[in-house]
Amino acid sequence: MQTRNKIMEDISQLMTNAMGVAQGAKEEAETAMKSLMDRWLADRDFVTRDEFEAVRAMAQKAREENEALKARIAALEGKGK
Repeated sequence: MQTRNKIMEDISQLMTNAMGVAQGAKEEAETAMKSLMDRWLADRDFVTRDEFEAVRAMAQKAREENEALKARIAALEGKGK
């Protein structure tokens, strides 16, 4: 009976060690993939979210100014007639 318990303990320890190795390999693979993706994205000329939002705000302001100028021109043209 004691031999059987020793075998079960050995199998349990082996499985525990295998799970630890698998977890380590998973974390290493995730780190390598993240590094690869970061490098790939850095090589592309993508803008950051902050840069995008800044340009979007500038475009919105330009549209609003354009609409105001259109209204002003229309008003001035109306007065000239």
